[in-house]
Amino acid sequence: MEEDLVQYIAENLVNDPEQVNINRKETNRSIVLELSVASDDMGRVIGRNGRVANSIRALLRALPSQDEGKGRNRRSKRIILEIE
Repeated sequence: MEEDLVQYIAENLVNDPEQVNINRKETNRSIVLELSVASDDMGRVIGRNGRVANSIRALLRALPSQDEGKGRNRRSKRIILEIE
């Protein structure tokens, strides 16, 4: 779910969508999404003063938790977006 959202946003921002790649790493407390794009498209994904990257991170925080059906109010794992 998280990867699909980041993939969709990144592919629509960059000039070379075939270079968009996302690796997911899970630990006990977090999910790390490593987004890599072509070097020419790095500025498009990060944005001026990091505004685009921070907006993507805000959207990830707003995603519903997969634990919501289990009576939890908070997301059990933190989602971290790293742009490479």
